[in-house]
Amino acid sequence: MTFRASAALCALVASSLLLAPAAIASPAARAGAVDGGTSAGDPYFPGLGSSGFDALTYSLVLTYDPATRALGGRAVVTLAPQKDLRSLSFDLTGLTVSKVTVNAGGARFSQSGDELTVTPARTLRKGLPALVSIDYAGTTGNPVDGTGAPFGWWSTDDGALVASEPDGASTWYPVNDSPADKARYTFSITVPEGRTVVANGLPIGSPTTSKGWTTSRWVETSPMASYLAMVNIGDYDLVRSTQGGVTTIDAIDRDITGDTRARTEAALAKQGAIIDYFSSVFGPYPFRSAGAVVDDERIGYALETQGRSFYSGGADESTVAHETAHQWYGDSVTPETWSDIWLNEGFATYAEWLWEEHSGGASVTESAARVAAAPADDPFWSTAVADPGAAGLFDAPVYDRGGLTLVALRDRIGADAFGVLLKRWASENRYSNATTADFQALAENVSGSDLAEFFDTWLRTPEKPAGL
Repeated sequence: MTFRASAALCALVASSLLLAPAAIASPAARAGAVDGGTSAGDPYFPGLGSSGFDALTYSLVLTYDPATRALGGRAVVTLAPQKDLRSLSFDLTGLTVSKVTVNAGGARFSQSGDELTVTPARTLRKGLPALVSIDYAGTTGNPVDGTGAPFGWWSTDDGALVASEPDGASTWYPVNDSPADKARYTFSITVPEGRTVVANGLPIGSPTTSKGWTTSRWVETSPMASYLAMVNIGDYDLVRSTQGGVTTIDAIDRDITGDTRARTEAALAKQGAIIDYFSSVFGPYPFRSAGAVVDDERIGYALETQGRSFYSGGADESTVAHETAHQWYGDSVTPETWSDIWLNEGFATYAEWLWEEHSGGASVTESAARVAAAPADDPFWSTAVADPGAAGLFDAPVYDRGGLTLVALRDRIGADAFGVLLKRWASENRYSNATTADFQALAENVSGSDLAEFFDTWLRTPEKPAGL
């Protein structure tokens, strides 16, 4: 599997190089070329992402020294212009670019704020793959977002962790940082000998060591949103197993010990059973890799990095169930814009309740009733879940009212139709992006009912639904 995946990605890059000469526009085409946009148009993050091209692959070659926090990288991006482009832009934060080539030829570049603008020597033609290589470096730190939460590339005493949701990917590589522009990734990460590296997907061969430095290579062959890409570096114990065609790799920080270690190992031991159960409810598990990275660094949250979730300070069973559900809803099926974050968190919360019921705990109905018990004047009900605002992306209503909405929808259309809806949502949007409007349309298709009033009441009205 690893060999075939690596060969496929290499073939894609090679085909881009072969096509590069054809990507040179004629004088007439150059006259009609435009500059790529510096925004993907997300209403919550208007300065984030780019427009004018579709990223196909990222090949990230990184060297990191935890002692100095020095990060050096080369990002090779295969992309397809969506129009004739005389320039294009990437998000890049706190790192300095030293060289850029486009289709192996020279290119001018400039950095302003968090934007890198690249101007190729020759115009890029619409639809013909181009290869952009960017060399960059800098000193990493401990960035926080507007709420004070750690995000992006986060330096630790023994390495680094990455938790990029929603806008931290640009702290470690140049990227079109939009959830709507998925791509495939390869990683080559070099660190001081003795450190362990874990990334998305599966390893390519074994790590190699030379002159005190160790290089590890990983590949993620399924399309991935930029905020789900990750590299973790530290002192980890690795446990690997394979079940049903899915390879699980767990990395647990050696500094996690005692009761926390025991609780973490017990929770991770349930991953296979959780995947099997969710596969029966949601449809086949969408990736070839699974597992966890558990770091002793406490950043205050877990994150569903694709194919291998990140846990801070330890893991418990309910959180593992929640993050595993995200592999279907969030990672494989990803919101087109951040306003639809409930499609991630509401679904994962509902799944968490499902797993609790399946494990002999509270029923889904009981879990939903606990949420519904909040009085009508509780601020909890003042959030319109389908549009929580940038500051409310990770607030309780997105999770709990989102999950409650799914329970109410199950009751509204019936358990059988709802079961079909969950599976079709996962299968018909696999490795793609979707919106709340898409989900409503599919629910109406499956149920044969007009659900406009239901969705307006539950997701778009900032008050407690009548009858709760």
